[in-house]
Amino acid sequence: MTPAPKTEACNTDSPNRSPRLSVLMPVYNEQETVQAIIADVLAVPLDLELIVVDDGSTDETRVKLTHLEEANNRRLKVIYAPYNVGKGAAIRVALSHAVGDVIVIQDADREYDPRDFVPMLAQIDAGASVVYGTRLSPAAAELNDEGRRNKFYYARRLLPFLTNLLFGTRLTDEATCYKMFRRDVLISIPLRCERFDFCPEVTAKIARRGYKIYETPIHYQARSASEGKKIGWRDAFDAVLALVKFRFWD
Repeated sequence: MTPAPKTEACNTDSPNRSPRLSVLMPVYNEQETVQAIIADVLAVPLDLELIVVDDGSTDETRVKLTHLEEANNRRLKVIYAPYNVGKGAAIRVALSHAVGDVIVIQDADREYDPRDFVPMLAQIDAGASVVYGTRLSPAAAELNDEGRRNKFYYARRLLPFLTNLLFGTRLTDEATCYKMFRRDVLISIPLRCERFDFCPEVTAKIARRGYKIYETPIHYQARSASEGKKIGWRDAFDAVLALVKFRFWD
């Protein structure tokens, strides 16, 4: 994983105080990475809780999650969906259990570095209500391999262009997993999408309500379909449709 800026550790020892940050992680068949990404998140020097929703995994993910929950029961909560409900639905389930006053989304495949929560949270502390971690800004290009032209690259470029055109935003990366919100802002949004179209849905509805979306450069190491990446061209097409739909309907 690419190095991130060093930070000072925060005190997370008080059992009676709610965590500052709730990390929501939908997981589906990630037996190769789930242990490592949970360790990565819990190692971030922030006052946080991690809420994992196992989205009907059929591999060894559930077995590994059971052991991890027993070992980290104060900071880790695992919810087991009876069947695959989709990323958006899993995020809504996790959100219903979150108690932090800031919420962030985390994928389970280790493409993203949780240490980037630190500069994102700093922007929240500076007054932002919504912060996205961008892989596509000029500053982000110096941190990661996003300049590589794989089959997902052009879709990632199209979506912020369309978002900016429809909503008057100035985003460089709409499809990023790393979306951070003040809790009161996110829970005020009626979310309905069940799959990967959660991302354009929440972006559209945030923008329609007049919230400015700030961006912070983040580290990113893309994985391929052969390495287990689940998103595909259908999801890119669904994202375009969602942006257009939610421009005119809430």
